[in-house]
Amino acid sequence: MTSPIAYVSRATDEEEAKWIAMLSQAMPEETIVSVRQMTDDQHKAAEIAVVANPDPDDIGKLSGLKWIHSLWAGVERLVAELGPSTPPIVRLTDPELSRVMAEAVLAWTYYLHRDMPAYRQQQERRIWKDLDYRHPREVTVGLIGLGLLGTASAKRLQDAGFNVMGWSRSLKVQEGVETLSGEAGLDRLLAKSDIAVCLVPLTAQTRGLINARRLQRMKKGASIINFARGAVIVGDDLLELLDSGHIAHAVLDVFEKEPLDANSAFWTHPKITVLPHISAPTDPRSSAAIVAQNIRNWRLSGNLPATIDVQRGY
Repeated sequence: MTSPIAYVSRATDEEEAKWIAMLSQAMPEETIVSVRQMTDDQHKAAEIAVVANPDPDDIGKLSGLKWIHSLWAGVERLVAELGPSTPPIVRLTDPELSRVMAEAVLAWTYYLHRDMPAYRQQQERRIWKDLDYRHPREVTVGLIGLGLLGTASAKRLQDAGFNVMGWSRSLKVQEGVETLSGEAGLDRLLAKSDIAVCLVPLTAQTRGLINARRLQRMKKGASIINFARGAVIVGDDLLELLDSGHIAHAVLDVFEKEPLDANSAFWTHPKITVLPHISAPTDPRSSAAIVAQNIRNWRLSGNLPATIDVQRGY
């Protein structure tokens, strides 16, 4: 008989029950139990934990834990809270997540490209005026981050006719995309971009990556989208550059504190579009199938899927 799998989250019992049902359907041969409902013997026996924003104290109850499978692609909070001695962590790598993110990047690029914020302001002032149209080939979109999400987004933007650049920590190659790395590479991308899109994971190196100096490197009238993590952009610096008119608009889907505080200046700023972290929601069905296959493979072979580098944070 296989050991039970612990499901660990900070969600409500109702939300946990939905995920456990989905995971159980994907791997009916396994016994998946909320860590809250496990007996002491089950705590000791569990070798795998499937987690979604888990409480570290709950992970600590699992003395026999061999590895952790996250249900999210982003794992920076998990790494920070569990620390360097944590068992190996597998993050979710789901092609559906990449597709949905690429869809969002294209959608909100169009939102900026087709001057939707300006038309909204005109509507509020009852102004009937058409704005000049630019062909996508005249617009450069710079992707800050060329992992799985960035790569998929670049392809979607290319297919739509945009000129695409991409920056990553280590240089990558993607057909039809000018790829860059390093400090000089990031400066070049920002200077060339009409729209910059943040897609990097949050690490010690990317916290505050987009600060006043780097925002000033952007063209006057350029815009920025943050689909990464809130702390990648220095919020006060962004507000200053928006107020000065150097940055035309910011689409923000992620924030240092979520939900966004009701008193945040972001809510009412005329040059900011606030989204409630919806750019790439996890698809329960496809995620459950991927987790199930990874666990099934480990049961059969003892080989773990690719695990994150805790030192790098992803």
